[in-house]
Amino acid sequence: MADEKPVTVEADKSSEEYPEKTYTAAERGRQQSVNLNRNVTARIQNPLAGLSREELFRDVEQFASETGMTDKTDLIKKGALVAQNPPAFESVAELDEEEKDALRNEVLHKWRQPGALYFTVILCSIGAAVQGWDQTGSNGANLSWPLDFGVPDSGPDATDYNTWIVGIVNAGPYIGSAAIGCWCSDPLNYWIGRRGVIFFSAIFCFLSVFGSATAQNWWELFITRILLGVGMGAKASTVPIYAAENCPAAIRGGLVMSWQMWTAFGIFLGFCANLAVYDVGAIAWRLQLGSACIPALPLLIGVYFCPESPRWYIKKGRYPDAFRSLCRLRNTPLQAARDLYYIHAQITEEADIIGKSNYLVRFVELFTIPRVRRATLASFVVMLAQQMCGINIIAFYSSTVFKQAGAGNLQALLASFGFGLVNFVFAWPAVWTIDTFGRRALLLFTFPQMAWTLLAAGLCFIIPEDSNAHLGMIAFFIFLFAAFYSPGEGPVPFTYSAEVFPLSHREVGMSWAVATCLFWAAVLSITFPRLLRAFHPVGAFCFYAGLNLTALVLIFLFVPETKQRTLEELDYVFAVPTRTHASYMVTKALPWWFNRYVLWRKGAPLPPLYTFDSAVAADQVTAVKGKE
Repeated sequence: MADEKPVTVEADKSSEEYPEKTYTAAERGRQQSVNLNRNVTARIQNPLAGLSREELFRDVEQFASETGMTDKTDLIKKGALVAQNPPAFESVAELDEEEKDALRNEVLHKWRQPGALYFTVILCSIGAAVQGWDQTGSNGANLSWPLDFGVPDSGPDATDYNTWIVGIVNAGPYIGSAAIGCWCSDPLNYWIGRRGVIFFSAIFCFLSVFGSATAQNWWELFITRILLGVGMGAKASTVPIYAAENCPAAIRGGLVMSWQMWTAFGIFLGFCANLAVYDVGAIAWRLQLGSACIPALPLLIGVYFCPESPRWYIKKGRYPDAFRSLCRLRNTPLQAARDLYYIHAQITEEADIIGKSNYLVRFVELFTIPRVRRATLASFVVMLAQQMCGINIIAFYSSTVFKQAGAGNLQALLASFGFGLVNFVFAWPAVWTIDTFGRRALLLFTFPQMAWTLLAAGLCFIIPEDSNAHLGMIAFFIFLFAAFYSPGEGPVPFTYSAEVFPLSHREVGMSWAVATCLFWAAVLSITFPRLLRAFHPVGAFCFYAGLNLTALVLIFLFVPETKQRTLEELDYVFAVPTRTHASYMVTKALPWWFNRYVLWRKGAPLPPLYTFDSAVAADQVTAVKGKE
């Protein structure tokens, strides 16, 4: 290596932040000619492409020596050969039949994964149930606590001041998350790791709800809910990252979206708890709020039985620990070695572009480094769209909405229970569809459906209240709205945001994305009681129907597809300029859709946006299935 003549690779001239850098021939093989800040040709490149066998082995030997893994050199060499050309693993002479069979099973039986992987994802996603349960606990409690604390927001004693107070108290967790919890995530992740942050957040989520249940006035309730938000924000910023970093690319979306599954399950259980304590008297709302501690307990106990994120270990330079973690999360040591070296190769390339920085610099770089800025924009759009779609006006205030539709307290709780059940049941299909049809496709299909169902629900308030159809039709369209939300905008935002940022900016990027989501959730929670009072249900629902169409346009233009790409390959997807992506969608994808689905021209061609210079991980699917 020392005898090789250095060559200069020119940096992107569109940015003065990246000066010229000198590479050896082997490093040049990894770089090829794809610029990770301005990938105008939309090429997706394997970072190991272009290396000869000798260069690859020499790099592996150097890697093993520098990381203290010389006893694993032969295994890492085999893994590197597979990572360099995934579809050609059958021709790698060094692999035995058992190892080849394991690689085939990644395609043929992609859900056949180690128990430790499933335990990790499911246990940590239980933390999402706290968020869902709390939403619905406050939903039912809204019928009682404003009266107990002298701030009724409905009836003859209601005032504009009271509606703002109710909105602010309900927004407490989201204010705490957006202002404090999310931004604690990056430094906490740096010092105590993914598991440590999840444990930290579980403590807040476990203890603060007891404070909510014992509050003696509205501002005490508000403070305890702010503290709940600190835990919720740190947890929501970390758990999806932790799950995404542990999962193989082929099933990453399906497993990471278990965050949404458990949020929906928490919403459902919260409605169950609301009904269970409905008749216990004046303490009913306290039990409804306090019961949200239940799912935090197994999270507290079980998180340290899970392996730490291998990518976090790699980021800290602890490669032997990363390998041991991957061995628990993959079926064979070969797959662990392959993923270890492939992650290392891509992170090395990221570091050449981005370098090292502190927390404040990383935050600023969310908006200044082109590759990172595009991920920031995409995650912002999908997170903002979750609030624009209107789901949380139902999750936060469904009991209030149904009561305004003429239902009694029990009827309102039962209708809200139905909403929670539909939300949970229809989240299940996304486990399979999110990695089959893709994140973007699910959003583009479901947003128009959510727009018209919300519009229909709002217009049903015009039906005379003495008609049996009044409450029934409102509930029907709200349930239908939930059925479209759950497999689309429900699971996609947190899954998508957890995977789009490079490792160097993943924590602060996810903090930004979750803070965006929860800040606008707070705005929605604060403003909806006043909006409902001013616009009445018809105007409020029609307003959110229009926001669904606005979100659809933003997603169409600014949200690239990420399905079945490794976290490292997404660097090339987000290196494509935003203008190039939006132009392709408007000038090629939209006319193709019109020809294909409006004019029914089945043979209408659609030129691909991305081209592949060399084999990447997803090509293994084609290679294996082509031999069946």
